[in-house]
Amino acid sequence: MERIKEQMAFLIETEKLKEVFRHSMLESKRRENDAEHSWSLCMYALVLEEYADEGTDIFKCMKMVLIHDLVEIYAGDTYLYDEKGRQDKAERERKAADRLFDALPQKGEELKRLWLEFDENLTKEARFANILDRFQPVVLNFLAEGIPWTENNITKEMVLEKGRESILKADSPIRSFYLGLLEESEKRGYL
Repeated sequence: MERIKEQMAFLIETEKLKEVFRHSMLESKRRENDAEHSWSLCMYALVLEEYADEGTDIFKCMKMVLIHDLVEIYAGDTYLYDEKGRQDKAERERKAADRLFDALPQKGEELKRLWLEFDENLTKEARFANILDRFQPVVLNFLAEGIPWTENNITKEMVLEKGRESILKADSPIRSFYLGLLEESEKRGYL
């Protein structure tokens, strides 16, 4: 009975992810929360699986995108373009990961390893998850008519730079679609 109590306490704690809001905006012009983002990335992985490197374990990738932002329950969301906030992001998130995942005996270790794997971006699964994590906000920003970009004076070059280590290395239709969205966003004045 003790184990289920620990598992449920962890799951109840993860509900707080629904209260962490991102800079990305939905088409309705409401800010996306981290739980919605994680769910969306799972859908992207499921539907766009054919564009992952051969041999990519999509189920493992889906696990990664489900948990990759859980640390933001304690560390908060750091906007991709917030250079000052990014200075201590790794330390804040590491402490948050210790606090969160250490509270779940046994399974917490596995989740923490997946979180670290996503962060290190070295495996096929992590690379695909990171591609999706850069791709999905661009889609949302386009659908929201670039409001988060224009509010923060984000340029096409800035978006490309942030995608350099993930999506721009991908040789797939996702990369082409991403670049097309950026071109169209620039034409429409969203960037």
